[in-house]
Amino acid sequence: MDAVSRRTVLRSASVVAGAAAFGGLWARAAPPALAAGGNPHRDVAADARMVWRRLPKNWQEGPFLANGYLGAQVYAGKTPETLKIMLSHTQVQDQRIQWEAGIGLSRLPIGFLTLTLAGAVTAVDWTLDLYNAELGGTITTTQGSVAFSAVVHNDLGVLLVSLTPSAGETSAAWAFQPLESATTRTVRKPPEYVANPAPEAGAGYCAQPMLAGGGYTTAWRERAVGGRRLLAAAVAYSFPGTTHTADALNAVRKALAANPDVLLARHRRWWNDYHRRSFVSVPDKQVQRFYWIQLYKIAAATRADGPVVSEWGPWFPEVGNSWTAVWWNLNVQVTYPIVNSSNHPELDAVTETFRRDHANLEVSVPPAYRDGDTYALSHPGDWRLRPGGTRSVGVPGTTSKTDQTGNLLWGLHNVWLAYRHHLDKRMLRDVLYPTLAKALNFYRHFLVTGPDGFLHLPLTRSPEYADAPDCTYDLSLIRWAARTLVDSARILCLDEPRVPIWQEIGAKLVPYHEDPADGVLIGDGVPLAASHRHFSHLLWLYPLREKVWDRAGDRDIMTRTFKHWIADQTAWHGYSYAAASSMSSVMDAPEEALRYLKFFLDRNVVADTELTANTMYREGANFAIESPITAAQSVVDMLMQGSGGVLKVFPSVSATWRDASISGLRAEGAFLVDASRRDGRTEFVRVHSEAGAPLVLQHGVGGDVDVRDEYGRQLPWRAAGPGRIEIGLRRGGTAVVTPRGSRPGFAPRDVPALGPAPAWGLPS
Repeated sequence: MDAVSRRTVLRSASVVAGAAAFGGLWARAAPPALAAGGNPHRDVAADARMVWRRLPKNWQEGPFLANGYLGAQVYAGKTPETLKIMLSHTQVQDQRIQWEAGIGLSRLPIGFLTLTLAGAVTAVDWTLDLYNAELGGTITTTQGSVAFSAVVHNDLGVLLVSLTPSAGETSAAWAFQPLESATTRTVRKPPEYVANPAPEAGAGYCAQPMLAGGGYTTAWRERAVGGRRLLAAAVAYSFPGTTHTADALNAVRKALAANPDVLLARHRRWWNDYHRRSFVSVPDKQVQRFYWIQLYKIAAATRADGPVVSEWGPWFPEVGNSWTAVWWNLNVQVTYPIVNSSNHPELDAVTETFRRDHANLEVSVPPAYRDGDTYALSHPGDWRLRPGGTRSVGVPGTTSKTDQTGNLLWGLHNVWLAYRHHLDKRMLRDVLYPTLAKALNFYRHFLVTGPDGFLHLPLTRSPEYADAPDCTYDLSLIRWAARTLVDSARILCLDEPRVPIWQEIGAKLVPYHEDPADGVLIGDGVPLAASHRHFSHLLWLYPLREKVWDRAGDRDIMTRTFKHWIADQTAWHGYSYAAASSMSSVMDAPEEALRYLKFFLDRNVVADTELTANTMYREGANFAIESPITAAQSVVDMLMQGSGGVLKVFPSVSATWRDASISGLRAEGAFLVDASRRDGRTEFVRVHSEAGAPLVLQHGVGGDVDVRDEYGRQLPWRAAGPGRIEIGLRRGGTAVVTPRGSRPGFAPRDVPALGPAPAWGLPS
């Protein structure tokens, strides 16, 4: 029996907890003092806190909390006297597999808690503390005030809300409003679709059964703690069993029986440890704060043992959202690279999803090609890689072709990146290698040798643009897959009979079709003739990095193709600017890289899209989580790059950024990197090797250098090109590169600001 068909119980979810109930938790948010020599990770995270001085109206403005499973958003209710806490959960989905995933396996709305106050809300003073993942502050009304704070407990999924009302607000009351248990997607919705049954309300709970069996329940309960009040709420899901109501009620009882100070200490410990794993500080504090918010957001949205992110992660968008499942045609792929470079493998749900559910990939293969050795990935899908219904990828060269043929290879490139950042051969042997071989087999059915001796691909669709034979998008992924399989067999020391086949594909695959002026085409005979938000025909440049700026022979084709793509930006969306920033960084254009990033962060993107006040992202009425998160990777690409066998430190830093500090960033080759730039000069680079991989370091230090180990002893090295050195660093060893004779301090630091920058949120 499929694991999905067995009962699964979701972790309890909870909503928010008040300052006074937790003793040490602040009621009116104030960041810790930014003291020299203190805790720089805490101080920089505190500086990135989000602030609300106006009542947020919706998900695009409000604060958000989550633990990778349960999500909570706080904003205004329907009347001036109410606040709303929208609840959602990453595993709550329908199970009517007869329909495609966006409908039959759709994420389902749950509902929201309301806090009805005695008076109308006249003011708020809220702070979201990223370092502790806590929301707190005050609500002022015409009748008094309420001090509160909020956490979604990390370990237990316990959601607590603590209130300390003034005399005029002691009657403030909680209630729960369920939402209809039905998909909000309208595209290809079958006429026979009906909602799940009406909810079943009881004392302190609301159960929502599903027609496919099982269901989900929200439970809540409040108790007094002196003059304070503590609410616990939980969501539980089971399928096909029906234990969800008992599970939710039990979670609430356990939460209220526990010592809240102990719960809070555990929650804070996880988040504090999380934020200490890496460090980034740059002088543009708008960029710095945005980066740290995205680190908070990705940890709130996903965990390695949980679902890969859907389009709205753990936060339900209340109005009109049609993206109800997991989108594998770009969205997942651009969301997860930051978990590697920021040193957070505990968030890598992509690798674990393919490890756990790879067998479901066969269902996305068109029936005529299901031979037990072929995989594909249709979108949308659910978090178990199931497409639902009869949906599959299309057949190249036929009228059933789709723009989904490359989804799986691009998704597996994320696994390759995870391997390259850790060099854990188990990832390669158990996950990437067997799945990638089956994914490439899909294309092998269609590659044909032409009169020119090259392997050609019949008509496929370049995502979101046009049909084309020899589609560049597919060719780039095929070429990457073939070469990666050959490399993987060598790394794993396998006696693999398919290696000659993969070598032949890599050697004989047709080169990309080009235009002398405009560079690489969409495909054979198909130019890029209009603005294109997707960078599908540029994957070979980034993130596949097939062409390398360091090779002079690659620069012309990279430059021509990139310039033609950026010439018309009228249809670009958020992730387009993030991609353009990263591409500029790898092509040694730091000012352009910063310009594209700032254009996005300054909320200039149009075409009915918006980076919202709370750093979420809207496309039309749809909530899309990927664009802001991938922009965080664009920041890292300015500060560190590690592909092509060369580790580059501060490779694309704007001349306006005279200072920068990084610590604990993870690079390909399983290197952990600390570095500091001060007054326009690199003052040190420290590299720790976890795997003993060859290290060629572009250090950026001007003039002569000292190269020492962590104990100050000189290390042997040799020049490897202008500004580059090769260091024979053993597994577990550390190399420190400094200007000759200098002894800088190595602690990470919050670098001086270029100027003032407002907090994210609604600070005024």
